[in-house]
Amino acid sequence: MKTVGLIGGMSWESSLEYYRQLNKQVSEKLGGLHSARCLMYSVDFDEIETYQRRGEWDESARVLSDIASTLESAGADCVVIATNTMHKVAEDVQAAISIPLLHIGDATAHAIAEKNIRKVGLLGTKYTMEEDFYQARLNDNDISVIIPDQDDRIEVNRIIFEELCMGKMLDESRKKVSMMIDQLKQQGAEGIVLGCTEIPLLIKQENSNLPIFNTMDIHVTKAVEFALNE
Repeated sequence: MKTVGLIGGMSWESSLEYYRQLNKQVSEKLGGLHSARCLMYSVDFDEIETYQRRGEWDESARVLSDIASTLESAGADCVVIATNTMHKVAEDVQAAISIPLLHIGDATAHAIAEKNIRKVGLLGTKYTMEEDFYQARLNDNDISVIIPDQDDRIEVNRIIFEELCMGKMLDESRKKVSMMIDQLKQQGAEGIVLGCTEIPLLIKQENSNLPIFNTMDIHVTKAVEFALNE
């Protein structure tokens, strides 16, 4: 079994679920007392969020690249950035290491394509929804992307940072996001990408009238496939 290097803490709420799902999937595949071989470096999210807010992506890239190098030196065979947003600096991180970085956008695109879906609604932080670094990975796989209107983008971003990252799962917010999903369906979306690893803590398949793509689960599955592919 290969060792998975996790860069977590963005936020730790979703990183807990990454760790749990990683071990759960390995246990289900191998049985017995098997669990995942993994290393986790958990950041202080306040530092990273400050860089995000200030647009200091070079600083974020430097921090995550240093962490990835540390994980490689410690014995990791791959790196997993346990958040969608910070894949904005994925290419910089990959350039800093010799082991593969498993990109969440690529894994999600492949999962969508397997369902023969070609148009999806994307929910995530404002950076993930509005910038090209994530959508381009889907577009490269002939998947078109619809995002909510500006007011809804502001609201879902608020829900992520002010509620979900703080461990708050509110029914009112769940209803708001479900309404956004309905609106994206009306605009032609055939599926919904939960493009923030906190959103699956709030939204499940029963909260959506479209197929949802839980990027955290998809990413973990990719990591487990890598780890067990000898």
